[in-house]
Amino acid sequence: MSQLVFAQTGILSRFIFRQDRWRIMFWIVGISLATWSVPIAFKDLYGLEEQRNVMALTMENPAMIAMVGTADLSNYTIGIMTAHQMLLLTALVVGIMNILLVARHVRGDEEDGRLEMIRALPVGRLSNVHATVIVFIMVNVALAVISGLGLYALQIESMGLEGSLLYGATLGATGILFISVTSLFAQMCESTRGTIGFSIGFLLIAYMLRAIGDISAESLSWISPLGWITKTETYGLNKWWPVFFLLGIALVLFVITYLLNARRDVGAGLLPSKPGRKYATSFLKSPIGLSFRLQRVGFISWAIGMFVLGVSYGSVLGDIDSFFQGNERLEQMIASDNHLSAVEQFLPIIMMVMAIIATIPPIISMNKLVGEERKNRLEQLMAKSISRTQVMARFVIVALVNGMVMLSLAAIGLWSAGTLVMEEPLSFREFYQMGIIYYPALLLILSLAVLIIGWVPRLTSVVWLYLVYSFIVVYLGELFQFSNFVIQISPFGHIPQLPLEEMSWMPIIALLSLSSLLIVTGIIGYNRRDIQG
Repeated sequence: MSQLVFAQTGILSRFIFRQDRWRIMFWIVGISLATWSVPIAFKDLYGLEEQRNVMALTMENPAMIAMVGTADLSNYTIGIMTAHQMLLLTALVVGIMNILLVARHVRGDEEDGRLEMIRALPVGRLSNVHATVIVFIMVNVALAVISGLGLYALQIESMGLEGSLLYGATLGATGILFISVTSLFAQMCESTRGTIGFSIGFLLIAYMLRAIGDISAESLSWISPLGWITKTETYGLNKWWPVFFLLGIALVLFVITYLLNARRDVGAGLLPSKPGRKYATSFLKSPIGLSFRLQRVGFISWAIGMFVLGVSYGSVLGDIDSFFQGNERLEQMIASDNHLSAVEQFLPIIMMVMAIIATIPPIISMNKLVGEERKNRLEQLMAKSISRTQVMARFVIVALVNGMVMLSLAAIGLWSAGTLVMEEPLSFREFYQMGIIYYPALLLILSLAVLIIGWVPRLTSVVWLYLVYSFIVVYLGELFQFSNFVIQISPFGHIPQLPLEEMSWMPIIALLSLSSLLIVTGIIGYNRRDIQG
């Protein structure tokens, strides 16, 4: 019976790997190079124990704990510093990698009708999902081995073989967990968009539970699988049990996934879409109404997520001032800005991170136009009396509104929680200004997406690379002592960090002008190129 259910799994596995071999290579090489470069930089920048001790003091800050988790700061070696500041963040990237790659095959092939063609051949009912699971488990094992052995090969003191292998194994186990999570949500949702949305939602919830738990309620850290990552104490005590916990949960989810997949119909989901109206509303009949309707679920999900993210960070603001009070070394570190509170000096970092995250949903919104084109759905829309300029402009408008809403909700969430826990809370206007000031940077990255969609839509991944680059240079720029030139390649590097810096309108005007130019150029290109179909 099992042979019939899993028939031709090997052939399908090779087929899936062949389809994604370049994507897989890109992810593995990118993550591995980033992993190896961090301890090399730390060795040069923090070679002395005194330098690492100062860094350890700053990492005791509740805001930093919320971002990267906990660690043994009493013995802050290069290895422990690397694992503390990079392991959790890298695990998030690995989770996103698996969500995007797995959803493409487990639900994407089914949604686009390719699975029906495969099922017409002598393959088993579970062969497609089983082949996908096998391929990407092997990918994560390869990532674990390559990254782990690469770290050990650096031969940096305090980065031994066991710790390096544990670092890689933690990344691999996290990836395998998110293979199972994505596969499970693929059985529940009827679309790839829903599968990715629920999976990333699970990732964000796990991250926020861990952040809150690490600061104030440790039990929440134990609930979150991402909380188990920091419990490994890599390069310290080197605890392996969290890795086995992650794999155990993944195994349970795989069993549930296979059972559900064997029982449901092709194209169906356990969370079926409810019937729509008998007649479309006048808003839905308009191009802008249609583009919003196509993205409604994702828009609402991201809006809730950004507000909750703001609340999560806002809830730790009350602990920051008390953390600095009485600590002479840290008070000396911030003495140059003694007219500002410790909270005001850390808020720009928090807001910058949230602004970069808030850039993700408008890019997804804009890329929806490419998705509709590739699925040959735009032909039906353009058969009406509507121009290409109107079609693209409607998607641009929805994406612009999307970005404004996401930034606003993040700032509102930060303010609403911060005012409850701070002794001397800042005004709503101050919080909102610190958030909305990043809108021109968000707009520039969005306009780059418009430009690429207009001229060379096959290169949309460049926008994601640019966003990842922006996160690395602005979040880790001071840590790695990047030059201003490297930081200012990102639009976020040009934004004045209120209230640490004076307001400067010149970079804002420049970013807005360049964004407008890119959007217009993108629309011109969209009118000139061929539409797929």
